[in-house]
Amino acid sequence: MSEPTETSDVDRPGHHTAGAFDIRNIIGGLIGLYGVILGLMGLLGDPETDKTGGVNANLWAGLGLLVFGVAFVLWARLRPVVVPDDV
Repeated sequence: MSEPTETSDVDRPGHHTAGAFDIRNIIGGLIGLYGVILGLMGLLGDPETDKTGGVNANLWAGLGLLVFGVAFVLWARLRPVVVPDDV
């Protein structure tokens, strides 16, 4: 049985991409959602900078997670997994 492969040539006849079921989209979406929630908590909530040494940890962690989630979704869009029809 042939396994799905990553390629940038998705226009070949007889092949389609994993699309929304690609695990990178799911991981990127969840991590991005957590990033948005943490970012909003950093902006709207109590920063508690006395506990973190003067850094708004929720805001910076949220921004980092958001960037990581967007990178995963971009990776899935730019290098889609091509699934042959015989699978």
